[in-house]
Amino acid sequence: MATRTGPATPGPGTPVPVRRGGRNWRQITAVFMVVLVLLVGGGVLAGRALLHRYESAVGHDVLLDERARDVDSFVGWRNVAGPLNYLLIGSDLRAANPDAGQRSDTILIVQVNAALTQAHLISIPRDLRVEIPAFPLTGYRGAKDKINAAFEFGGGGNGGVQLLSATLTELTGIRFDGAAVIDFGGFVKVIDTLGGVKLCVDTPVTSIHTGRVFAVGCRNMTGAEALDFSRQRYGLPNGDYDRQRHQQQLVKSVLDKALASGVARNPIKLDLLIRGIGQSLTVDTGAASITELALALRNIRPDGLVGVRVPSHITNIDGVSYVVLDDQSDGLFQAMRDGMVANWAKEHPRWVNSI
Repeated sequence: MATRTGPATPGPGTPVPVRRGGRNWRQITAVFMVVLVLLVGGGVLAGRALLHRYESAVGHDVLLDERARDVDSFVGWRNVAGPLNYLLIGSDLRAANPDAGQRSDTILIVQVNAALTQAHLISIPRDLRVEIPAFPLTGYRGAKDKINAAFEFGGGGNGGVQLLSATLTELTGIRFDGAAVIDFGGFVKVIDTLGGVKLCVDTPVTSIHTGRVFAVGCRNMTGAEALDFSRQRYGLPNGDYDRQRHQQQLVKSVLDKALASGVARNPIKLDLLIRGIGQSLTVDTGAASITELALALRNIRPDGLVGVRVPSHITNIDGVSYVVLDDQSDGLFQAMRDGMVANWAKEHPRWVNSI
């Protein structure tokens, strides 16, 4: 993958047909990092022995619009060079009320640095006001709206992901090397297989979904607790921005626990983890196999994850609450195109989350 030196120019493209039915795609994503569990902490041999099973266990689909895909050929993990960009999303589809529509609940861009040793987790605010491009397959003509509406206008499923990816390419100028979606049940299973994850609560909050109370302090949370906590935004000082930070913390905690637990060296736990992920994860890795991707990213460690908040603020437009970009967002998007997010983050600490 070549380093991006300027904005990608979206072509007209023809969307890939939407496949109806299939998975209910919900809530937190970003567990692509768990793929690394197969190969880290001394577990390379055990991981490689099971990677073929993992490859065939997960769902594969076309998740990137052709306007948003990096078409550079993947020539094998030994020759991969960053930066690499991945789109990780979830939706808030309610299985009990499918007619309510589908909107992306979590939107995360992961940029891996040139050395493949560090990853910046860039959270995109769900209420960010953007220009959503046309999507002929569903008859959507394009308009300005909240970015999480792109998933619905694309018809949900893989079509929704494709329109969201095209929207992000138009917004940032980057193209993606891959995308992933994981559903609620699989995420909970992954965390529970790891024996829970440690999360720290800095502001007390009561879940609007379950009524569960999260008191200040650090504790080991089950999969259901961790997912519940990371979804909260009401009652927090910075609303959705705090939710974004908590989701970034969760990604780091999952990777940290996976390394510390030695799951890659435990065949039983590793098998459970593979099956838990495989039932819930849908990926688009382009020309790369999951095996190649995992090998290429095997040197990323928890302390190599950096959370980034897009420079923006909340405002009211015609009675609707939106998030709109600040001027400094142009610098971030340029840094993303150039693969220099680490330098930008050092120069703009205000927008770096402590995770």
